[in-house]
Amino acid sequence: MAYGMLSFTGQDIESKSWQVLLQLFNLVGIVILNRGNCGLSKCVTRYLLAMSTADLLVVILNVLLDRINNLYFPVTFLSITPVCALRVVLYVAALSCSVWFTVTFTFDRFVAVCCQKLRTRYCNTRTAFVLLVSVSVGSFLRSIIWYFVLTPSIVIDNVPWFCVTKSDYHTSLFWKVYVWINVIMISLLPFVLILAFNALTVRNIIRANHIRCRLRIHGNEQNNTDPEVVQRRKSIILLFALSANFMLLWTPFIVRALIWREENYNYKDKTLNGPIFVFQEIGFMLRLLSSCTNTCIYALTQTKFRQELINGAKYLFTRIVKLCK
Repeated sequence: MAYGMLSFTGQDIESKSWQVLLQLFNLVGIVILNRGNCGLSKCVTRYLLAMSTADLLVVILNVLLDRINNLYFPVTFLSITPVCALRVVLYVAALSCSVWFTVTFTFDRFVAVCCQKLRTRYCNTRTAFVLLVSVSVGSFLRSIIWYFVLTPSIVIDNVPWFCVTKSDYHTSLFWKVYVWINVIMISLLPFVLILAFNALTVRNIIRANHIRCRLRIHGNEQNNTDPEVVQRRKSIILLFALSANFMLLWTPFIVRALIWREENYNYKDKTLNGPIFVFQEIGFMLRLLSSCTNTCIYALTQTKFRQELINGAKYLFTRIVKLCK
């Protein structure tokens, strides 16, 4: 595997352009969430801000500074081996943060719905801050090892350029075990945890709704709309949308990682178009796309977020009109 020496097809360029465009919306989402006017609790807002920031870093480090940079600016200071290796470390750390922030948010909502005794102690901004910082530090420390996996591809005037994996990377038992641990920690385990927490949350919500409906029937209440059920439904739609987005877009990558090894990562073979390679590229594309869709999900599921987005667009349009005059 090599870094900083990639070539691209037209379809790859087009997909990266769409990811950059979607990431601009992600940046807008960070600004709107930071204003705190979306009707969400401070705890939930902190998780969403962390997830959006990690997603933004994933696209900046992988799409902008790696793939697009290598396409248009193939030889810059970013291609010097220490800088190149640092980019890889930061990208893996950001990807890990993005995944595990989603897990911590899912667990927070699970506790809020299913564990009433633990809810007041766990579901607060202080706990969210501690968890997010711990995940960030842990992700970075676990990613540092990638710095030592990479070696220069070429040395010119005592300056090391580009990054390639060491010769024993594909043969050493240690690296094979580490790669599998990495796959489990970044994709498989989070996938299972999110699925399990959501299943338990759904079961608890259905049970609670049935109990509340029976109580309201016995109480002969005329109003068929239960405000508690409505509010619970709105708050949980966001969780399920984010979790489903993660699981659907990561599934091809997980399936490929469990069955096949990476093929033609550096696109050295321009004619390779086998089904495994195509499936691999789809998995990579969807994995990156999962870091670009959160703002769209917020807009589709949260009324106040949509209103803030509309207000921001109106303000920007008004300012542009005034400048043109």
